[in-house]
Amino acid sequence: QVQLVESGGGLVQAGGSLRLSCAASGRTFSRYGMGWFRQAPGKEREIVAAISWSRLTIYYADFVKGRFTISRDNAKNTVYLQMNSLKPEDTAVYYCAASKKYSTADYDYWGQGTQVTVSS
Repeated sequence: QVQLVESGGGLVQAGGSLRLSCAASGRTFSRYGMGWFRQAPGKEREIVAAISWSRLTIYYADFVKGRFTISRDNAKNTVYLQMNSLKPEDTAVYYCAASKKYSTADYDYWGQGTQVTVSS
């Protein structure tokens, strides 16, 4: 069982930056693939980025390439999402998720989400 708690969301102006953190419980965090998803009002949840347990495999959705960076610190049981050059269309609830294997779609555990609002 893995429990995930996101933090770092908030209100930021367009062009600004935020860093989301996701703290995980459980001794096997380092073996899980981790991902960040988002869901905007009236839209389906979509993947933003994913990282394997070894950090050797990283995925970014096209709409965040060059602006967002996913990273993880296995010693701290934490995964991060650095978001730069934010746009109003990045406004959404951002969720952290854990998968027993690296994945861009199938995840076993989810956090409660953190709101990111980008004003124009």
